[in-house]
Amino acid sequence: MTPPAVEEFAADVAALGWVTDLLVAGSLATGDHRPGVSDLDLVALIDGPVDAARQATLATVHRRLDAGSAAGLHLGCVYVDSATIPDVQRKHPTWTHGQLVQRILSGITRVELVRHGYAVFGRPPGEAFPPMSDDDVRAAARDELTGYWAWAARRPWLWLDPTLADLGLTSMARGRHALHHGDLLTKTAAVEAAAAPAWLVNQLRARRRGGSVTSPRLRTALIAWRDARRTVRRARRVSPGPS
Repeated sequence: MTPPAVEEFAADVAALGWVTDLLVAGSLATGDHRPGVSDLDLVALIDGPVDAARQATLATVHRRLDAGSAAGLHLGCVYVDSATIPDVQRKHPTWTHGQLVQRILSGITRVELVRHGYAVFGRPPGEAFPPMSDDDVRAAARDELTGYWAWAARRPWLWLDPTLADLGLTSMARGRHALHHGDLLTKTAAVEAAAAPAWLVNQLRARRRGGSVTSPRLRTALIAWRDARRTVRRARRVSPGPS
């Protein structure tokens, strides 16, 4: 079921006249969305370049929603000029956590769209994006592990952030599964596959359900950082495959 905030957002961007498709990715697409815990991950396709004027308009729309129906929901959206979809390294205007930044549309997001996503309006994702084979999934996972997560693994102090530690443990589990099986785990399933002691898995599970549970900061950081280093090393040994 599409949350009311997404429906309101869809009406706002459709009224602009140059947003042709609004697509759902992330946990909402995979059926694993947890209200109050999960982000709302959206992708909008545009009928031309997202220039400065269009970006300013989009920022106004997001700020209004973030102060209203989308408050606390972490509604984010990547804005992709449809003509640039094949360019996997191109950066696109992306609204995330209260600001507009420039990011690529990651391989993992492309997998979520093609294999699980749906349209709020416009074309189904499978008509807008090329298919993603199992080897494409493996390549996307490897790119993410040897890109951002390799960067983070070289900075152990970052893992003292409890949010990053939790995200790292589930992302490593998802990455290992994707490399081996060629498909994606949901974040809830990744909690159960986390390389962590039982007490920490129990606490991850509770937080995924929205519980207010605190883990020992230093111990959790060390466990998550070591897991990331091991998983990144493994990913580097895997053949890149398709990109």
